[in-house]
Amino acid sequence: MMQIMSMMKFLLKYGIDLGSFLGLTSLMIPFIASIVMPFVCFIAIIFVYNKMISDNEVTVMAASGLSPVQIAKPALKLGCVLTVLNLLLTTVVVPQSQSMFYDMQWNMKYGMAHMKLQEGAFTEISDGLVVYVERVSDHDLNQIMLSDMRHSESTNTIFAETGKLVTTVRGLSLIMKNGALQFSGNQTVTGTFDTFDMDLNIVEKNANNSFRVRRIPTMELLRVVFDAETYKRHKMVLTELCNRFLTPLMNLVLAVLCATILLRSSLLRRRASFAPVVAVASMASVMALYMSLSNMIGSLTGFALLSIGIVALFCGIFMVLSKK
Repeated sequence: MMQIMSMMKFLLKYGIDLGSFLGLTSLMIPFIASIVMPFVCFIAIIFVYNKMISDNEVTVMAASGLSPVQIAKPALKLGCVLTVLNLLLTTVVVPQSQSMFYDMQWNMKYGMAHMKLQEGAFTEISDGLVVYVERVSDHDLNQIMLSDMRHSESTNTIFAETGKLVTTVRGLSLIMKNGALQFSGNQTVTGTFDTFDMDLNIVEKNANNSFRVRRIPTMELLRVVFDAETYKRHKMVLTELCNRFLTPLMNLVLAVLCATILLRSSLLRRRASFAPVVAVASMASVMALYMSLSNMIGSLTGFALLSIGIVALFCGIFMVLSKK
């Protein structure tokens, strides 16, 4: 919901229609799902098993000869299934959906979808850039007046009979024909033109869409991590590799962690009523530690050590679960 609320500015600032807004927010769902899936796995297990413990079902199963591992098998199967699904999300679905998301977002902010000129009215398309158009037909414009006051030291005014909006890699450009222009600064320059191509330059100065790590396909990301030219982004790439390959493993880790704490406490002579609280606190500690370490990794060695640590943690918890 926080991600969706942060994009409400597209409805308010850029005048995007509701259908386009819903399409944009839907592209965020795979990314959000990949983040919350380990927590959802933990919540499902703690809810079901705590209900079974309170109804003494676990006690009956243990008395009938089932071991804690056998009782925890459904939770472990759920962890395995969600691990595979989460891995597919992070390595395949999320990069594709995020690429579409950033392209659509860029087009809404700087592309044709952003430019909605009204006939016979002054339209401010960015701070200090005002356009007046007598008639609009798709991307073709007639009787144009453009005032550019984005630079305090100069003011540019352009008149043209016709014009056309085109999209470039830099954003929008306005190609005008048969007009006159006046540049006012240290000196005033006036003139006429047959054709004048003006880059509207409405892209934010700090907007850098050339490297969005979440939109890079997984195989390309693996090649990028060994590229010396991206050394400055090395830490960012390694963090993204953790999100794609190691975060899905946390489904299995949290599943075995929750099952171990709940089942081991339920089989004590005096049942520990605070077991769910301990399980939640343990989950929070493990996830906080993992997220901190994944954001601190600066080399492939660190990535390998974190991977080994997660596997070792799972094995250690499972040994506690299977201990007689």
